[in-house]
Amino acid sequence: MTSLKLNLPEAKVRQTLDEKEVFVIVNGDLRETANKNCWEVQNHFEGKLEAALKEKFGFSVRRAHPVKEDLGHGFISNQREGSDVMASIDPKAPLIVLMTAWQYSHHLAPSLVHHEGPVLLLANFDGTWPGLVGALCMAGTLNSLGREYSRLWSEKFDDDFFYSGLQSWLESGKIEHDVSYLKEVTKEHSVMETEAGKVGQQVGQYILDNKEIMGLFDMFCMGMMNGVFPQESLIKIGMPIEPLSQSALLYEMSLVPQEEREECLQFYIDRGMDFKFGTDAATELTREQVLEQCAMMIAMARVTERFGLTSVGVQYQQGLKDSCAASDFAEGAIGSTERYPIKGENGSIIREGKPIPCINEVDMGTAIPQTMLFRLLDSLGLPSETTLHDIRWGSEFEGTFYWDFEISGSVPFEHIKGGIAGAIGYRQPAMFFPLGGSSIAGQCKAGTFVWARAHYEGTDVHMHIGTGTAYELPQEEFLRRSNSTNSEWPLMNCVLDGVGRDDLMAGHQSNHISVAYVPQENLKEVVQAFVAQALTQNMKVHVAGNIDI
Repeated sequence: MTSLKLNLPEAKVRQTLDEKEVFVIVNGDLRETANKNCWEVQNHFEGKLEAALKEKFGFSVRRAHPVKEDLGHGFISNQREGSDVMASIDPKAPLIVLMTAWQYSHHLAPSLVHHEGPVLLLANFDGTWPGLVGALCMAGTLNSLGREYSRLWSEKFDDDFFYSGLQSWLESGKIEHDVSYLKEVTKEHSVMETEAGKVGQQVGQYILDNKEIMGLFDMFCMGMMNGVFPQESLIKIGMPIEPLSQSALLYEMSLVPQEEREECLQFYIDRGMDFKFGTDAATELTREQVLEQCAMMIAMARVTERFGLTSVGVQYQQGLKDSCAASDFAEGAIGSTERYPIKGENGSIIREGKPIPCINEVDMGTAIPQTMLFRLLDSLGLPSETTLHDIRWGSEFEGTFYWDFEISGSVPFEHIKGGIAGAIGYRQPAMFFPLGGSSIAGQCKAGTFVWARAHYEGTDVHMHIGTGTAYELPQEEFLRRSNSTNSEWPLMNCVLDGVGRDDLMAGHQSNHISVAYVPQENLKEVVQAFVAQALTQNMKVHVAGNIDI
């Protein structure tokens, strides 16, 4: 027998810690422009953390990877780098993942799963530099991968909540948060016997029998592992994926003639949308960029009809952003009821008078509730436009904490105060979108809404369901919040019923949250129906806050 010879690459020498030392790892963006732009703030918070650990607890920080002086930042910026860094440290060592900006979870998550020591996800709580958004994404990812971790957040790393949480983690390797705002509901609950609950069961059974097919132009947007569900999970709930390619989307766009693009743009101009056009395509919004977005919306609708899709989404980052204008205007417009009339291949208008639910950022955890809510609300004759938002930030105004939910320009016009006439089209930030494209900006309208988020554990789909109220804040306060986040994007200022800031930060399993406006007089019955619908579709349901079902 021939003897086998092993010739693996040389293993990395593991860094080990001294007593009262912790590793700090800094995960970042895949886009170097974003990493450079965010580095100053990240470096500032690293200093704050180092000082707090030393002065309060006598611990020292060991940075697990060097600052890349030649690139102007110290972030991990791809999965290979993250894997190499994690392979170079003691697998049993305590580890803090510090986040003050967006991060691509897949850079680190596969290695964190194999790390044996305690892991703390630590984020700032800020609108301009939203580490909280990145941390919620990583938290949802690790939860679905079955990896235990702790989470902590703070505005300035100098408050009692921050110090007590850090002390708990240093002493025990854990931080326990109160997540009692989430209450599990099962099929034995009395909600199933209500009139609304029976309606929800009918809708849920319809979906199981007939399937709601969700079309995704590529997957895995911006490192969001928590947004990619096992196929078995989706099939169990009657909502399979139609996998589509963004290269096919570009081809479909090329088939849209210039005349049709112009008609589409004029449709929105005639209805009062304020596009902030300029002439320098590198830094300003141009007509050509929006015409390309119109072609994208038309192409998306035609593909939706061709494949019999209920909803559709575009991955839109890595790849597409370097090939055409951003997808946001197209996504918001296709998800609106008032939409440029798009003719299908048979000559008839595609889904006239109905939104086509748009799965922003191809996040399956929002695709599920958005598609379900569309079917439920449409079947009840209620407004059925849905969107997702980033849980971007929040702060107090006149004694009330208002969340600032914000997404990259892609809300339905019906969610904007004033509709199409109230929408403003800004150029997408060049840091993220080199080829530009219009957003759909403005203050989201006042009203009550249902919010939801799906995540998976194993192959079980879990659904969190809550309610809230959006408010139209005074213009000065709205602008303060908008300018503290991304003023190019739409902003929803809202209060969640019975769910405070730290509740959501402790228990939410994503950086995203899905919303659908529901009239106050219908809210309770819609929630009852939605809960029953989710249970019928074989989901594990948790209602949030003080919902009365």
